[in-house]
Amino acid sequence: MVDADQTFVIVGGGLAGAKAAETLRAEGFTGRVILICDERDHPYERPPLSKGYLLGKEERDSVFVHEPAWYAQNDIELHLGQTVDAIDREAKTVHFGDDGTLVHYDKLLLATGAEPRRLNIPGTDLAGVHHLRRLAHAERLKGVLGALGRDNGHLVIAGAGWIGLEVAAAAREYGAEVTVVEPEPTPLHAVLGPELGNLFAELHSEHGVRFRFGVRLAEIVGQDGMVLAARTDDGEEHPAHDVLAAIGAAPRTGLAEAAGLEIADRAQGGGIVVDERLRTSDPDIYAAGDIASFHHPLFGTRLRVEHWANALNGGPAAARAMLGREVTYDRVPYFFSDQYDVGMEYSGWAPPGSYDEVVIRGDVGKRHFIAFWTKEGRVLAGMNVNVWDVTERIQSLIRARTALDPEALADPGVPLEDLSA
Repeated sequence: MVDADQTFVIVGGGLAGAKAAETLRAEGFTGRVILICDERDHPYERPPLSKGYLLGKEERDSVFVHEPAWYAQNDIELHLGQTVDAIDREAKTVHFGDDGTLVHYDKLLLATGAEPRRLNIPGTDLAGVHHLRRLAHAERLKGVLGALGRDNGHLVIAGAGWIGLEVAAAAREYGAEVTVVEPEPTPLHAVLGPELGNLFAELHSEHGVRFRFGVRLAEIVGQDGMVLAARTDDGEEHPAHDVLAAIGAAPRTGLAEAAGLEIADRAQGGGIVVDERLRTSDPDIYAAGDIASFHHPLFGTRLRVEHWANALNGGPAAARAMLGREVTYDRVPYFFSDQYDVGMEYSGWAPPGSYDEVVIRGDVGKRHFIAFWTKEGRVLAGMNVNVWDVTERIQSLIRARTALDPEALADPGVPLEDLSA
C-alpha cells in the first residue's frame, strides 16, 4: 500500500500530537492525517500556562504549536472539540463520541495526555476551587490571581510540586497571599529529595509564601457557593478565597484500557506500555507523551514522563516509527522551571532511594550551582540552577554511566566536558 492510500489518525491535540502530525508531513507522508482534539483551542504548549502566560508576560497566541492556518496548509484534518470514545482494533476504526462517526486508520497514535488529580474532600464543588491543565484553566486562574492581588486575597495551594510552586510564584508576583499545603517534608520531595527540596522552600518563604508540611487538605469550607477557608487534617483552618488543587496528574488511559491495550502497573506510574519504538501491544497503535510508559535502557526501569520535552520529542519519534523508520526512544528526561529570579533545568531520573550522594558544583547559597545525583560515582541526574548552556554536557555525563571522582565533579574549575572524556 502506498502512502497516499493510508490514513494515520492521531487522538490527542496537545504538543505530542501536533508535532507528530508535523513530522509525518516533514518526512514526506502523503496519506491522510487526522488529528482529533477534545479541546476547542488549536494545539498548544502547556509550560506557559503556569509560567509566562499566567504572569501576563506572554500573549495568548504565543502558546500555540502552529498558526491556525498551518493545519489546512499542510492538509491536516483537524477536528477540534471532538472526542474518541472507542477503538475497534479488529476493524481498525475509531468512534467519535459526539456524532458517532467511524474513521478508519492504518496506523493510530494515542497522545491523550494526562488530567489533574482531584481532591477527594468536602467542598471541591465550590466556585473558587481550581485546577491547571488546560488553556481555559490558565485564563480563569490568571483573572483570579489578579483579583486576589488587588484585594489582598488568599490562595491555598494543595501540593508543592512544579505546578503548585510555579503558581505560588505567580500569585505572589500578583500580590496575593499564598499558603501551600504539602504532605511531604519538603517541596518536590519525590523529584529532588530533601537536599534540594529545601532550596525551594527557602526561596518561596523569602517571597512570603507560607508552607504547611506534613499535612493534607481535609475540607474546603464555603458559604453561598464560595470558598471561605481551607482546613488541614491536623484541624488547622487557613484563610482562603480560592484553592488550587496541584496534587499531580493521572494518564488518560481509559480509551486504551477499553481497547485491551497493555497498561503499566500503577507503581511504575501507569500509562500505556510501549516498546522502544513507542509501539503499544497492538503493532498498529502507538502512544506518545504523558501516557506512554517506556523502558529506559539508561535507568533500567519503566518510566512515564509528564514533561514538555517528552511530548516535544516523543510525538515526532512515534510518527517516524509509524512510517517504518528505525526508532529507539531513549531520550534523557528533561524539564525546566522559572520561579521568581531562579531558573533551573533538570535532566535525568533520580527519585529518593535511587542515589547515594548529591554532589554540588557552585554556590547553593547564591543559587548559582549544578547539583548531581550520583550512585557509586555515576551521574543519574543533574540540575543546573541559574547556570546555563550546560544541559547537553550534563546529559552526556548521564549517558556515559562512568564512575567519576566526586571532587572533580564538584570543582567548577574542571570543565564538564573533561569529566566525560
